[in-house]
Amino acid sequence: MSAVRDNPTEHRFELPIDDSSEIAAVYYRIEGGRLVLTHTEVPQQFSGRGVGSRLAHGVFDAIRVSGRKVVLRRPFMGLLRAPSRIFRRRR
Repeated sequence: MSAVRDNPTEHRFELPIDDSSEIAAVYYRIEGGRLVLTHTEVPQQFSGRGVGSRLAHGVFDAIRVSGRKVVLRRPFMGLLRAPSRIFRRRR
């Protein structure tokens, strides 16, 4: 697997999946200066192979390095978030 990269034009973080032309993605929008994670997508044929977990951890690493704040709206991402003050649940 390659590294997760931010694609601000498409409002998503992308994880290219090795040996394919597919990507896994986390979509976001920006609200009040925070990234709101709205949707996680992993191609069905890669389900159960840890792609979603690698994507989530890569997204959190990228957000942490950038210093941005995040609002989690996806249960999957909330389950994998690292304990940190920069991650805040909002209902």
